[in-house]
Amino acid sequence: MRIPEFLKEEGCLGFVAPAFGCNIEPYQSGFKNALKKFKDMGFRTDIGPNCFAGEGVGISNTPEKCGGEINEYFAKEGVDVLLSCGGGELMCEVLDYIDFAKLAEEKPRWYMGYSDNTNLTFLLATLCDTASIYGPCAPAFGMEPWHEALSDALGLLLGEKNVFTNYPLWEKESLKDEGHPLEPYHVTEQSCIKCFPAGAAHAEGRLLGGCLDCLGRLVGTKYDKVKEFIKRYREDGILWYLESCDLNIMDIRRALWQLDHAGWFGTARAFLIGRPLCFGEELFGLDQYQAVTGILGKYHVPILMDLDIGHIPPMMPVVNGARAAVDAAGQNVTITYRLSEQ
Repeated sequence: MRIPEFLKEEGCLGFVAPAFGCNIEPYQSGFKNALKKFKDMGFRTDIGPNCFAGEGVGISNTPEKCGGEINEYFAKEGVDVLLSCGGGELMCEVLDYIDFAKLAEEKPRWYMGYSDNTNLTFLLATLCDTASIYGPCAPAFGMEPWHEALSDALGLLLGEKNVFTNYPLWEKESLKDEGHPLEPYHVTEQSCIKCFPAGAAHAEGRLLGGCLDCLGRLVGTKYDKVKEFIKRYREDGILWYLESCDLNIMDIRRALWQLDHAGWFGTARAFLIGRPLCFGEELFGLDQYQAVTGILGKYHVPILMDLDIGHIPPMMPVVNGARAAVDAAGQNVTITYRLSEQ
């Protein structure tokens, strides 16, 4: 696994928009303020051509232009790390225009984003053997003041932090809107981690995963090289991290059934499940916990649920493709990245 170099002082942050661009509020103001904050910290910035675009369908621009921007910025001299401008809906259509073979040959660099960015963070690991970060998109860094999660994400990019613990509170209802684009996370709900089976848990392996909404669409396509990946790293085993956006409880169960039957989970060492956007939903007697454990329980490995991963803030940055150890005890979950053991 190729681990990119960390961001240095006065290094250059590159911004790209293979999913949504920052053409509307509150994302435009959030992104502009993030750029200001990064510059005030002494970093240089390089803004891709699609970052403020809104000309595409479910993405910032045409699939060709979005793919071209990714190819350009992964090869661009002087750009040290890449941050996505946002999630989206149809980033899957961009994949045909990304030159993954070339990305695998380029000097590796960190790419960070989440949600629809799964289409790149996941494939960078499985197709290019390049670690990536499932973490906040660029506009989040414009909030005033920063939540600890933003400092953690930057600390990871800088190589200053490799141990991350869940946060005490999470956001049920956001206060950020068009009129208040720089509002910080409105964290009011107490963290309540659930472990199946109950009790403390420890697992080690290689992290892999992302947004279920996207992962299910990759199954069976030419981009599905998961079986080859887990075979390549079979001695490590996989720590699967999964979360969801638009899926309801039944969709989550169907998606997990699909990945299970595609043979993705054969070397699983643990499952780390983020709070779903449909948190608290129940359909026909099925809740968010049974939706997961009903499919994954047969693997007899720890299943940790309601973690700070994904669409309900705050989120811990997850290093896709990296070796890590996960420890859970009571309401504390710690992820320790072993970036020097790849």
